[in-house]
Amino acid sequence: MIRRAAFALCPLTLALSGCAKAPPAAAPIPTVVAPVAAPTQPATPAATVLPEAATPPQPPPPRSKSVQEQLQQAIDEVLGWPGVGRGTWGIIAQSLTSGDRLFEHNPRTLLVPASIAKLVSLAAAVDAVGWDYRFETTLRATGPVVEGVLQGDLIVVGSGDPAIGGRAGDDFTGWVEAVKAAGIRRIQGRIIGDDDAIDDPRPGAMWAWDDLGYTTGVLFGALNYGENRMVVTVAPTIAAGGSVSITVDPQAATRPLNSRARTGERGSPQLLWPEQRPGELSLTIAGSIPVDAPPVRMSVSAGNPTFWFVSVLRDSLIRAGVEVAGGAFDVDDLPAPPDRESARVLYAYHSRPLSEIAQPLLKESINLYGEAVLRLSTGAGGGRTNDDALQAIGQRLALWGLPTDTLQIVDGSGLSRRDAASAEAFIAVLHRFYDGMGASPWMTGMPVAGQDGTLEGRLKGTPAERNVRAKTGTMSNVRSLAGYLRTRDGEPLAFAIMVNNFEGTGAQATAAIDAIAVRLASFSRSQ
Repeated sequence: MIRRAAFALCPLTLALSGCAKAPPAAAPIPTVVAPVAAPTQPATPAATVLPEAATPPQPPPPRSKSVQEQLQQAIDEVLGWPGVGRGTWGIIAQSLTSGDRLFEHNPRTLLVPASIAKLVSLAAAVDAVGWDYRFETTLRATGPVVEGVLQGDLIVVGSGDPAIGGRAGDDFTGWVEAVKAAGIRRIQGRIIGDDDAIDDPRPGAMWAWDDLGYTTGVLFGALNYGENRMVVTVAPTIAAGGSVSITVDPQAATRPLNSRARTGERGSPQLLWPEQRPGELSLTIAGSIPVDAPPVRMSVSAGNPTFWFVSVLRDSLIRAGVEVAGGAFDVDDLPAPPDRESARVLYAYHSRPLSEIAQPLLKESINLYGEAVLRLSTGAGGGRTNDDALQAIGQRLALWGLPTDTLQIVDGSGLSRRDAASAEAFIAVLHRFYDGMGASPWMTGMPVAGQDGTLEGRLKGTPAERNVRAKTGTMSNVRSLAGYLRTRDGEPLAFAIMVNNFEGTGAQATAAIDAIAVRLASFSRSQ
């Protein structure tokens, strides 16, 4: 921050005065002749009395800094640490009892928030549909069952459930049992995924293309399975300089793969990564693995989530003994899709409640879940497109009393670099959903410092351990932390800390944020 010094120009007045006149000459003293006397002891001259020297004014004793000023100084020192001193910070620490702001720095500055944006997505969803909301996904048959054979297709109609086969959902066991319970031993037609309830799966606005091959950058759609992740196994060949061997699990056999990875020399560095290159349907595996290295299992993006869902379902049915004559298809790839409304519902799967889905969303920061809950901000019967959801969030923020210019988001996960938010926006959301008893899904879902989630390895051995409950945010040149803690006096605080465009490493930025959290947890008004 550039500080402008204020200069005051005062006029200078010159007073010119005449010289003082010389005193008049003294009159001559007459000469007196006296007899000479015998010498006597000289008289002791009188002591010269000097005027008492003026005592210079003493400066007042320095004022003791208040405990809040000491806190501000301590945090200001952290903001100048190596690696983060050139970054842009936005910070608020506010008492949840008195409303006092113990510290603030650029509280209204818009910064890229990264994954703490999920707090806004979840808050808007809960406000719109409540913690008990469940997604519904239906399995439908387009024809009759004759002697154990379904004379038609199976259609899966999704509504955006992000958790089927994932950390907050169930696998396809119930689905397969429902098909068998309907007397189906063979499906003459296809397995079709109907994802029309939500806009087509695509990357969010300003998502970095090099995120799309990783599990953090998977696409979200109306149908999602296993968090849209698949596993590839990369093994070196017997000679350095050659290609590598890449294998996948059977349900992922239809995923197009391209290898640009090479077998490196014995003892050479191992570095492998996935790339979903722009304009390419195939996933590229790039990098190098040493000739003597064991195989590496990599979790990567599964690509089109709708096709991935029905491919895994088809494989699950076949493994369970149900024959499937046709292939797996995204309904958008069919020239003449079947009518889902006239198809008979064989099975309706209802997700776990939003209160359970929120736990891994917050603790593990699953981007897919963030995109799903964003769509719920329109309400139980609202539209489910990204644009519908963003408009609804803006309306809810206005109802909460938040100016619209405090928050500008374009996705539900915080993966976009077009997201911009102020610390004030997060403090308002945290204040609204605070539960002093700590029992709400909002509070229990927050990672706990030194204990679980994305804070499991942080703040151990400090006053913040098992005290800070907060959502983390991590992107290149972006670090953030927003949540709750109690001071040394037990006073509850809500805090939001963001830093963008720091010059050092991510580890340095994280260390600085943690140091601020420790100082807040150590604060005492009675110190």
